[in-house]
Amino acid sequence: MLTQIKVKKGQTAAVGDVIGFIEEGAAAAAKPKPAEPAKAELPKLDPPKAEAPALERPKSVRPTIPPQGFARVMPSARRALKERGLSPDDVEATGPGGRVLKEDVDRLKEKPAAPPAAPASAERAEEVVAMSPFRKRIAERLVQSQQTAALLTTFNEVDMGPVMELRKMHQEAFQAKYGIKLGFMSFFIKASIEALKLIPSVNAEIRGSDIVYKNYFDIGVAVGGGKGLAVPIIRNAERLSFAEVEQTIADFGKRAKDNKLQLAELQGGTFTVSNGGIYGSMLSTPIVNPPQSGILGLHAIQDRPMAVKGQVVIRPMMYVALTYDHRLVDGREAVTFLKRIKECMEEPARILLEV
Repeated sequence: MLTQIKVKKGQTAAVGDVIGFIEEGAAAAAKPKPAEPAKAELPKLDPPKAEAPALERPKSVRPTIPPQGFARVMPSARRALKERGLSPDDVEATGPGGRVLKEDVDRLKEKPAAPPAAPASAERAEEVVAMSPFRKRIAERLVQSQQTAALLTTFNEVDMGPVMELRKMHQEAFQAKYGIKLGFMSFFIKASIEALKLIPSVNAEIRGSDIVYKNYFDIGVAVGGGKGLAVPIIRNAERLSFAEVEQTIADFGKRAKDNKLQLAELQGGTFTVSNGGIYGSMLSTPIVNPPQSGILGLHAIQDRPMAVKGQVVIRPMMYVALTYDHRLVDGREAVTFLKRIKECMEEPARILLEV
């Protein structure tokens, strides 16, 4: 039987800490003893007379104790206290046995009556919930990024028309062959790899006083999950096809909602792509996930008037943002990186041709 709880709900316990005590046999000891059988009495020789049996007074009757502060307040004083919004503790009792009299309440007339308490409203209720380890870790890393890196964000815009037309043209065949839809993320991840090849410093990290350049591309993809935003890693994304990238992202998204992502899948990564546009974000400045040096933020696609070959036309446009560590990446390199993203998305054939 659980007899004592040392760690309350919401508190954090380290491995090896005592969280409670269980005593064997405590449950049995708590059970009431069975009532002893009544002693048999000898039958009376004379039959009882037909009259109502006399009610025996219990030998010992314990008086009922009224609630604290109730019995010592006289009814007239109780009404006066209620009218003024006071409690018995606010009054000096002078009645017999420490009772509060109406006269005692009347002595406080010179003091202003307390305003009636506002009725409790569910809209203003507060709930205190312990921060989960998952959310604590996210908070620690984001604060670490802000405190240890020189973060800067630069922007560009992408005409999504060519990719949208390509998807529309091949969507049916792609889905029939691979069992999954062709989305925008696979295009952006492939375009990011081309940009990272062009600007290796965005795929690098600072380790002590050294710069570590990486010749592989482990791309983190931000997905919404049951515990919040998670960033699982697509390992060696440069070796995967469009279909394999889409299948990996879909698997991450499904398992994130079921809280089944493995810790190893969230560790590492050389660069991150975050698509806030699926939630309607128009523009944002994403935060780098340390020790990475860059993150690409995607946003909502909106039809906007654009000047194309001397004419104003309506095009589906998206703002893209690159947040980078200025200690490692210069502004010129950041602008060139985004320009490469823009070129690959507006001419998807560049991804295949690597030009």
